[in-house]
Amino acid sequence: MSERKALLILHGKQALNEAVRAAVESKREQGWELAVRLTWEAGDAQRLVEEALADGFTKIIAGGGDGTLRDIAEALAGHPRKASLVLLPLGTANDFSRAAGIPLEPAEALDLLDVTPSHIDLGAVGGQIFLNMATGGFGSQVTANTSEDLKKVLGGAAYLFTGLSRFSELHAAYGELQGPDFHWSGELLALGIGNGRQAGGGHELCPQATVDDGLLDISILPAPQELVGTLKTLLSDGFGLDNMFVRARLPWVEIKASEGLYINLDGEPLEGDSMRFEALPAALQVHLPTNSPLLSGKPPVSRPD
Repeated sequence: MSERKALLILHGKQALNEAVRAAVESKREQGWELAVRLTWEAGDAQRLVEEALADGFTKIIAGGGDGTLRDIAEALAGHPRKASLVLLPLGTANDFSRAAGIPLEPAEALDLLDVTPSHIDLGAVGGQIFLNMATGGFGSQVTANTSEDLKKVLGGAAYLFTGLSRFSELHAAYGELQGPDFHWSGELLALGIGNGRQAGGGHELCPQATVDDGLLDISILPAPQELVGTLKTLLSDGFGLDNMFVRARLPWVEIKASEGLYINLDGEPLEGDSMRFEALPAALQVHLPTNSPLLSGKPPVSRPD
């Protein structure tokens, strides 16, 4: 199959997106053979990836929001090194793409077809894969409960609006996190387990995360009462929300929560009182900008045989 041939798996809601149509036509004029398939219901992304690989496609474009990207990345992860992934961000938040420096203009995003793909990590929990981030606590509920109509009107600001309107519901939950040479327990308001850096429409929960280090970045926002003892230090360092986080970088982490934990997995809800998250090194090939902030600039951690 020609090296300049790719399949675009496009979220059904974007079928009439004129900017996408124009970008596809432009790449075709440049000599690319681009086929387009639409998703309509749950399971379509998995099926279309399987069909694309069976047809010999070695480049797949994921056109949609963070949930669509996750679904396609998960499907590709089951077939290591069979095809590389190009991200065409068309959602409201586009958290992974924004952090990675992927252009939001469709034509510019498709230009990444010509960039050599990078081997990146994925996150895994309970048999499910995530490309960007798992969030827990209040922040994940805000993301899950932000209406589609509000997103259309306010874009990424919809998440902030929803969070402010539900501020009275904010409450802490007891949790315990255990990993290699790491242990933390206490009341927490929010939790981020990042392969990428941001979630919920631009909130940087894991600002130093890279996608090729074989590790997950852990960010814990303790309940306010646990910060009282460190208030003097926080003020002297320049008080801000970022100073309140407890952070770690681990190949895996186990979490136990007394009340059960609600997790948002790149838009996919997950609940449980005991979970194990782990990094899957070099699990996917993705066409990222050569200067992407999510690339460490170091040789990627090798994928285990």
